[in-house]
Amino acid sequence: MDLILWRHAHAEALTEDMLHRVDSERKLTPKGQKQAAKMALWLDSVLPHSCKILVSPSQRTMQTALALGRKFKVVSEIGTDSDADQILAACNWPNSREPVLIIGHQPHLGDVVSKLIPTIQDCAIRKGNVWWISQKDAEDAPTTFLKVVMTPELVVK
Repeated sequence: MDLILWRHAHAEALTEDMLHRVDSERKLTPKGQKQAAKMALWLDSVLPHSCKILVSPSQRTMQTALALGRKFKVVSEIGTDSDADQILAACNWPNSREPVLIIGHQPHLGDVVSKLIPTIQDCAIRKGNVWWISQKDAEDAPTTFLKVVMTPELVVK
């Protein structure tokens, strides 16, 4: 199974004048819109068409997903209050027949990486970055490994 973790792109800071809004309403900044567009360009070139896309119900994650231009499903289990186990259950790890792209939040996505790849602890996924994890069946036991880490800055148009 392939599990692709995409942290939402750069979003508005939660400032004092925004205290009347909830965290989930924060939007992408112009910088974040550029990050999402760049990463979407790369992802669209490498993601299988059969990839399921699951998105946190926050404004910034949905804006990040829209940059990809593919159908996606909003899933509350991967929201800002989720944990690694909820995210893994939502994507049916490791049993999904199709690759799954999760668009979510830090520290939860980093916790997923640390849970699946124990040699990577206290993982911090930067805004807009993608971590691609694969699990392959070996003769004696399944092997989980980090396939790629991609940043918007490395995407060339």
